[in-house]
Amino acid sequence: MKKHSFKRRFLCAVSKTRRFLKKHLSTRATVLVLSVFIGIFGALAAIVIKNLVYVTTHALSSAFPVEKVNYLYLIFPPVGILITLLFVRRVVKDNIGHGVSIVLKSIFKSEGKLRFHNVYSSMVSSAITVGFGGSVGLEAPMVLTGSAIGSNLARLFHLNAKQTTLLLACGSAAAMAAIFKAPIAAIVFTFEVLMLDLTGSAILPLLISAATGTVMSMFFLGRNVMFSIGASQVFSISNIPFYVLLGLLTGLLSVYFLRMSRWVEKQMAKIKKPYVKALLGGLILSVLIYLFPVFYGEGYENINVLIHGDYSVLFANSPLHAFGGSVWVLFAGVAGIILLKVFATTLTTSAGGVGGVFAPTLFIGAFTGFFVAGVSNHLLGVNLPYANFILAGMAGVMTGVMQAPLTAMFLIAELSGGYTLLVPLMITAACSYFSVYPFEKYSVYTQPLAEKGNLKTHNKNKFALRKIQWDQFIDTDIKTVPAHSTLRAYVEIIAKSKRNLFVVVDNDNSFDGLLVMDDHRDVIFNQELYDLVRVEDLMIEPEEFIYEDDTAAVVLEKFKRTGNFNIPIITKERKYVGFLSRAKLLTKYQDFIAKESDD
Repeated sequence: MKKHSFKRRFLCAVSKTRRFLKKHLSTRATVLVLSVFIGIFGALAAIVIKNLVYVTTHALSSAFPVEKVNYLYLIFPPVGILITLLFVRRVVKDNIGHGVSIVLKSIFKSEGKLRFHNVYSSMVSSAITVGFGGSVGLEAPMVLTGSAIGSNLARLFHLNAKQTTLLLACGSAAAMAAIFKAPIAAIVFTFEVLMLDLTGSAILPLLISAATGTVMSMFFLGRNVMFSIGASQVFSISNIPFYVLLGLLTGLLSVYFLRMSRWVEKQMAKIKKPYVKALLGGLILSVLIYLFPVFYGEGYENINVLIHGDYSVLFANSPLHAFGGSVWVLFAGVAGIILLKVFATTLTTSAGGVGGVFAPTLFIGAFTGFFVAGVSNHLLGVNLPYANFILAGMAGVMTGVMQAPLTAMFLIAELSGGYTLLVPLMITAACSYFSVYPFEKYSVYTQPLAEKGNLKTHNKNKFALRKIQWDQFIDTDIKTVPAHSTLRAYVEIIAKSKRNLFVVVDNDNSFDGLLVMDDHRDVIFNQELYDLVRVEDLMIEPEEFIYEDDTAAVVLEKFKRTGNFNIPIITKERKYVGFLSRAKLLTKYQDFIAKESDD
């Protein structure tokens, strides 16, 4: 009773607030007010999840002896994945695995509407997964959480689809800004990754939410940036060739990451029993963490270790530590970390854990930058700054995997506390994008959506053609003529019709041909032929058919190729369905473009 009473009071308060805002504020002003609250709630969610992981990790850390190899690495990750799986299957009962992809799909399929459980489900499940050592990040789940906050607030206040999508993006920006204290990168992320239209009406709410999220994060978590490289790190023009090399290498590693992660997911998908999959994937993950303890959790502390030059702890508590001592052994170990991290990440998520690839891409990029700088220094006798290349490598892999160069550049610049490295970040990101694009057209988030035609893009024409459901305006008014009919029977049907187009069907309603009255007017008015001519003598075969599974883009191309005003729709078995009008399709297309372009 108390639960229902609270819910009624809450909805009543929302209703009163909605009426007050509607009476005193315009819809645009209401969006601005809500963007402030979304910034607050999104930041609080990010702060809560960070603290949940901190508490979980430190509660378990007492069982991790520093002096010897950690056999408990074999236990905690599978336990965390199993707990997460139980929570998702028994409590949530919905797919929450790929946070950003879920947000993108909601924008395309359901006008930005996300379920209420997304406000908390990905936050709790990812905290469990990462807290127990899952080798993933918290950012994608937090993007989903923030987006769900914005989406559900918009629905509570009865906003339209465009405003709902905007507030969804505000929630995403707030959460991301709070996690990284990077408001500019958070805003760029909404345009580049979530593919929000860059319009005047969108900028101000996003600015408010991102700024609010950042201020809240600073208030509760302090002002310190995530990666500090100091004031001595400056960009040298002579190092440009090495940044180009780093960009090309991070691009190729991004292709490796994308393809290998898809391969691992496919192999894991062959295991149909979820708990067997969780146990097997968790055990393989725990072995990887046992060999490479840096795979445990998000890994940001290990990136800071690299930046500050304390490489001795990278293999601490690992059985591989005994093989250390040589710088080349160190580089070989780093190469192994770079190549195996994708397995650790994908095994975590495909086994049942919840997390994202933000942290893993930054992790791989950091170790790649360290590898390039270290090998170049020792082989060529140059003096490349490790910290600069570590940060540039992070931007390179993030660009390649997410295909978001601007987000990567601004995020790394803000994470490191300034824009002194903006030029090398630009060079590395550009080279990475250049080397990825010929091999991978879509990012880690958009690939599964693009395969199913569920992807929104900045190209409004393509988006409109993917979004339009042409089967909603099929014309079924065109009369049919039985295939065995005489001209007399055909004329009787003409007399009852206002159209000059008719369809010939057999007894099973299968399409036989078309009758275009204008093509045989001379025959129609010759009564001597009424019982001599049959419709099969007059019918023609259309140039094209529309099939039920054709996309709007395919349909439009058929109209363009034939120049026809109407094309018949049939099934694969040639059963007649109806006709589609080019005028109706183009009208729907133009209306959709106008709606999307409305600022």
